[in-house]
Amino acid sequence: MVSNLPKPSLLLHICCAPDATIPWPALLEKYNVTGFFYGSNIHPLEEYERRIDSVKILQKSISGFVVFPPYSPETWHNATHGLENEPEGGARCTICFREQFEATAKYAKEHNFEYITTTLTISPHKNVKLINEIGNSIASQYGVKWLDFVWRKNNGFLASIKRSKELGLYRQNYCGCIWSKR
Repeated sequence: MVSNLPKPSLLLHICCAPDATIPWPALLEKYNVTGFFYGSNIHPLEEYERRIDSVKILQKSISGFVVFPPYSPETWHNATHGLENEPEGGARCTICFREQFEATAKYAKEHNFEYITTTLTISPHKNVKLINEIGNSIASQYGVKWLDFVWRKNNGFLASIKRSKELGLYRQNYCGCIWSKR
């Protein structure tokens, strides 16, 4: 039986195009998905622009829509000030996740999205439990619902590498912030 009910609206936090290659199309099956590329944590500007270009290639390949909020690296730098020497995956990353999900949840609330989630859990280098805990907490504060996903399951990460190559997407070699580039 096919339902004529409209799909629930979902704002998908996109950290980069390669990481969105698997989640975005999968979510389209059940949700009306809009991408949200928050990039104020990405440095330098040239890197941010390369990643936007790749997100636009992916967007075109699935006929999707993406919101590109203004690039505001000073906001991210202020939030993470003093944590420059933290190891990857440490306190700086926790604050970075919060910054990204806060921006996503705020936009979702202002534009009447029911759900939010992220592409970050496709990476084998990220703490999925922490990401989902932060996501749930922030979504709750803004009155939207967080969807827990672990996109790296069932070879999701490997599938994202393959799909990225097929689309010719730029695949960065660091998370995004200037400190992770070191």
